[in-house]
Amino acid sequence: MKQTNISIFIPHIGCPHRCSFCDQKSISGEQKAPRGGDVAKLLEEQAQHLRERGMTAEIAFFGGSFTAIPEGYMTELLEAADAAVKRYPEVYCGIRCSTRPDCISAEILDRLKGYGMTAIELGAQSMSDEVLAANHRGHSAEDVRRASQLIRSSGIELGLQMMTGLYRDSREAVLHTMREFIALSPKTVRIYPTVILDGTELGRLYKSGEYTTFSFEETADLCAVLLREFTDSGIAVIRMGLHASPEVEKAMLGGVYHPAFREICESRIFLEDIKKEIILLEKGSYIIYTDPKNISRATGQKRCNISALEQLGYRVSVKPLAGEYIRISKIN
Repeated sequence: MKQTNISIFIPHIGCPHRCSFCDQKSISGEQKAPRGGDVAKLLEEQAQHLRERGMTAEIAFFGGSFTAIPEGYMTELLEAADAAVKRYPEVYCGIRCSTRPDCISAEILDRLKGYGMTAIELGAQSMSDEVLAANHRGHSAEDVRRASQLIRSSGIELGLQMMTGLYRDSREAVLHTMREFIALSPKTVRIYPTVILDGTELGRLYKSGEYTTFSFEETADLCAVLLREFTDSGIAVIRMGLHASPEVEKAMLGGVYHPAFREICESRIFLEDIKKEIILLEKGSYIIYTDPKNISRATGQKRCNISALEQLGYRVSVKPLAGEYIRISKIN
């Protein structure tokens, strides 16, 4: 049975800081915070749709620092979500939220568990204290470690979110964050290349020329490394890049934003794996067989992988073969 999220955005409520990159209204597309009644109505409406499609869903409170919002308001939202889980257990399989690493405590976790919270994602963004400070995050890498340990000890699923290309970021800092994340053993990770939005501190620094972020090519190559390393470590990468949004497109000044960003990264991984095998063969014409689900990854966007292999002296075509990852056959 396929699973999805019913995302409920709470823009910039409860967050004690204004990070350099933050413009939650553009990112979430929401203009006002929902009340408990709004949540109950949404979940009631979605329950029937999910049932008809044979799907289950987690109720996900995203967009703000959920555990830092006023306690009464948080309880109101949790009660609505918990009631929906209990009323439609065949549809709603849990509740998840995103929050800041410095807004987690044993007391907060006990409260969340009491309302059926199943997963918490920490907006860590970086494990470099220099990068965190430069972007006004207001927490340290140690806060991420402490909060991660508390969440895992509570039995709630841990997710971590990271960004690439922040102010004063570097490839080395990103890879350091990746290694630190792997050591913390989250179940899930989200990877967000920085999008520079007008009206933010990053936007101001970008306009002044004081800040430039990674290029698209640098970001795609780097995020392909992250995707492979996390996956090989048994950590599910559940998101790469911001969701497509007219608000983001309108406010974007620079950075990396592409609706098919994950597929681009997967395609680069596929190309590297093909190269490892084909480079052992004499130059010539070959067929690369792969499972039908991998065809677009094997060919690459606008056939970029085919072109890259041609530049190495290998003329290839890609054909489907169920259950195969890469099988290379010479054309005589």
